[in-house]
Formats: sequence, C-alpha cells, structure tokens
Amino acid sequence: MNLYELAYVVSKGIFRLSTLRTPLQTIGKENIPEGGAVLCCNHVHNSDPFYIVYSFDRKDKIWIMAKEEIRHYPVAGWLLHWLGFVIWVKRGKSDIGAVKSALKALKGNEKLLIFPEGTRQEEIGEGKTGAAMMAIRTGTPILPMYISPEREKGSKTKVYIGKPYMPFTEKRRANAEDYETVTEGIMAKIREIKDHREEMEAGTWNG
Repeated sequence: MNLYELAYVVSKGIFRLSTLRTPLQTIGKENIPEGGAVLCCNHVHNSDPFYIVYSFDRKDKIWIMAKEEIRHYPVAGWLLHWLGFVIWVKRGKSDIGAVKSALKALKGNEKLLIFPEGTRQEEIGEGKTGAAMMAIRTGTPILPMYISPEREKGSKTKVYIGKPYMPFTEKRRANAEDYETVTEGIMAKIREIKDHREEMEAGTWNG
C-alpha cells in the first residue's frame, strides 16, 4: 500500500463516520476508465470533492484542482491539505505552476478532478476552458459526472458517473475556439447526466 492509498483508506473511514446522515451512493462506477482521465462535475458544496474521490477505488489516484482560499477553511481545507493530493490554484492570475502539476499528473496516467464552472453554483452554469485544455493537451479522456446537491439528513448524496469520451480527435493543434467548443460539450454532458439520473439508477440509460 503506497502513501496515497494509506491516506485514502484512513480519510475515507473518517469521511464515512462524518456522513452517516448523508451517506454516499455511486451510480455508474463501471464507467470509470483505467489510467488517466479528467473528471468534470458540477459543484454545489465544499464537501463535493470528498464525495467524488470516495466514489472511486483507492487504486485510482485522483488529484483535485481547488482554489487556494479553501486551504484556509477550518475542516475541509485542513483535511485536503493533509491528504496531499490537491493542486492549489491561485484564482485571478495565470498559475503556471498549478497547470504544470495538473498536466504532469495526467501524463502519469493519474486522474484529475476539475470543477469546470470554477466555483460553486446552485444551478449548472457555463464552464471555463481549463478542463478542455488539460484533456486535449494530454490526449486524456473526459469523464463527465454529476453530484446531487442534497445534503439533508436521511438522504443519500448521489454521485453519477457518465461514460468517458475523447473530447478532441482532430489531427491538428487545438485553438481557443476548440477549447470553447469542447467546454460547451462538457457542460452539456453534465446536464445530460442530471436529466437521466433515474434511467442511470435503473440501468436503462446508455448515455
């Protein structure tokens, strides 16, 4: 067991105890690809990264791109920093170091979690092009996901995992317009999963 797997096991145990009232349920786990992938999901609560990471097995090393402000949050920030698989991003400026770290993770066949909207939103909004750029530059598939916003006592927090796909297959260098088009496609996939949650739970939706 490596350091990441140890941190995963220990922290997941703590996570389970702290979420007994809103336990995790994962739908579509069979869609998780081997190797690297850019995980793209809607974002509603600070706890979303934990629910998403623990929807995967410990063998799937997942790096989380998170705004640096979260680092100073009393509980979530401390735990994420302790786990050590977070790429902190300085918002409002070009964070070259964070980009390089993310690309390195993907090139190493590891997974990267990005919330395309860049911040928490009650409703799914427009995405930023960071996820598209990461996937295209590394030739890595996008894995669209949707997390239910409910965190009410007695209700499960459901994470829906869609099917992976290659966002850009043309044999040329992508440009800014391509990044925008791919980003729109990512957000459309997330909305599509939201609209077909019941079919996914019943196993009747092929995506």
